[in-house]
Amino acid sequence: MRLTSSGPLHATFEFGDLRVISLRDGHLDMPPTLLRDESGGPFDTLPDTVPLVDGNLRLSVNAFLVCDGTTSVLIDTGASDTWHSTMGSLFDALDEAGVDRDGITDVAITHRHEDHVGGLVAPDGAEAFPELRRVWIGAGDTSVFTGRLEPFRDRAVPVTHPVAVTDHVTAVPAPGHTPGHTVYEARSDTGRLLVWGDTVHVPSLQFARPDVSWEFDKDQAQARASRHALLDQLAAPAQFVAGAHLDSPGVGRVTRDGAAGYALEYLAPPIA
Repeated sequence: MRLTSSGPLHATFEFGDLRVISLRDGHLDMPPTLLRDESGGPFDTLPDTVPLVDGNLRLSVNAFLVCDGTTSVLIDTGASDTWHSTMGSLFDALDEAGVDRDGITDVAITHRHEDHVGGLVAPDGAEAFPELRRVWIGAGDTSVFTGRLEPFRDRAVPVTHPVAVTDHVTAVPAPGHTPGHTVYEARSDTGRLLVWGDTVHVPSLQFARPDVSWEFDKDQAQARASRHALLDQLAAPAQFVAGAHLDSPGVGRVTRDGAAGYALEYLAPPIA
């Protein structure tokens, strides 16, 4: 996977016969008390390796566009104007990357939370993707299509088992954070890229200690099991990861580090 262009809000990678564009929606500052240690309780003291900004954890918020020359699949949409003002830059990121929103017919949602699905609607209330035909989402999360998201209900494709989104992208259930949490595997002629949502919130901690979880994980034990399974898969050759809350642009490779831990190597320097 090779970086071919970048800017403040995007990074484009050549991935064999695919093109992968990381899109920065912004960031989210959350209290470290949301972390849960291996026993399921809050940390008394965080390791020094975990950076804080004004006492908070700073989580990047990323989305990813996978293009095969015919179809473009947008994985997650950012928050638009549904949450903190530090988010909502996805549409500017698409412009910076030279992507026409009219060309996006398929959106694949990792899970139901606002910073992943809110960008289906632009701040002016219009649909963000005028030619949208399908919204792929885990079956356990389809209840999100109410209120401003109600118009998308008829276009939702509930994911209950591994299913092809395109010839190159497959939806794979990975529940735990939410009942419908789903990851997307993009296959090129040079390897595989796993795009996840909230499998990892704090990369400086959860790769080395994958049993560390998050208060908002609906089922912490299931979330841990999903994280372990995905990290084990990613540690194989020719595997790459792209994460919604990995430091933007959030694309890297995973290696084993010790008996039970892993390490993440970014393919492009994090954006400040």
